[in-house]
Amino acid sequence: MIQIENINVSYQQTLALDNITLNLEGPSITGIIGPNGAGKSTLIKALIGIIPHSGKILFNKQPIRQQLNRISYVAQKADFNFPITVRECISLGLYPKTKFFKRLSKSDWSKVTDALTLLGLNDLAHRQISQLSGGQFQRVLIARCLVQEADIILLDEPFVGIDSVSEDIIMNTLRELRDKGKLILIVHHDLSKVPHYFDQVILLNRKLIASGPTNLVFNEDNLRKTYGNSLFY
Repeated sequence: MIQIENINVSYQQTLALDNITLNLEGPSITGIIGPNGAGKSTLIKALIGIIPHSGKILFNKQPIRQQLNRISYVAQKADFNFPITVRECISLGLYPKTKFFKRLSKSDWSKVTDALTLLGLNDLAHRQISQLSGGQFQRVLIARCLVQEADIILLDEPFVGIDSVSEDIIMNTLRELRDKGKLILIVHHDLSKVPHYFDQVILLNRKLIASGPTNLVFNEDNLRKTYGNSLFY
């Protein structure tokens, strides 16, 4: 379980997150939703210590910053500006658990092959990352998460600008990971898909509006509090 206690984040004079307290239980797929500027990506970055914050974040009652090797993170609009193949990119997920300068084992490469198969990337294994479509590239990043074998997976807007085939493959993969015990958090903006994608939701607009099971929390009253009445006109 992730315990978030009294988290505050400020950018210069602007309060981006205001006293956020909540518990995240797994295994589950949880959506973080709210309007632009609500602090959705900020919450994800605070969880892994990318940005400074006050308050406390625990995973299984221990400081989460001491357990970053158990977390896999895919940033919004992730990019690679150097030549690397799909297979090589996926293998990067193995290096945090590999000794410095140690070559990957046969077992390691078997994990890469399994991830390629699961994400439908076998035919692209030796293609350069720069030659992929947006959806193909996003699948590669999910495959890299897969081989990392993390307990927590954080995804920041993973479905923006990708094709429906890739989106379906990614969601099916995430459901399998959930069923294997993973706690998955996804920053998301398409409200029409929330009931179909998420076991739980966090509604955020700098302050925590509501959190809990999707069928209980994702309702008109909470959406009005999160987005304002303009969402319904």
